[in-house]
Amino acid sequence: MSVDVVADLGHHDVYSRPLGLLPACARRLAGLDALLVGIRCPVAVNLARRQADPQRGFYSLDPDIIARWEAAVHRPGLYDLELDTSELTPAESAAKIGILLAAPPPSRAFERLAAQG
Repeated sequence: MSVDVVADLGHHDVYSRPLGLLPACARRLAGLDALLVGIRCPVAVNLARRQADPQRGFYSLDPDIIARWEAAVHRPGLYDLELDTSELTPAESAAKIGILLAAPPPSRAFERLAAQG
């Protein structure tokens, strides 16, 4: 049986000491047909979207906090595909992911991350 799952996670290692969370997660995915997609969006666009969101109380509106989060979650920057949601519509992003699923790379980001130990 095959189950398709999409997860939206912001992994980072910005703690009092590095915990190696992303490589540990990648090792747990060993043997699964998993791909890693990096979603980027400029801080100014991210901030504007947050300000327009009626539930914005959940999000920080501090551009410095947003920039630090963006930097943290994109470290080390190994992906099978990167998308910039300021340039692509949701449908265009989904289409690019569909292309990746149809022809995945021979060396996957999770494999490279798992090897980082």
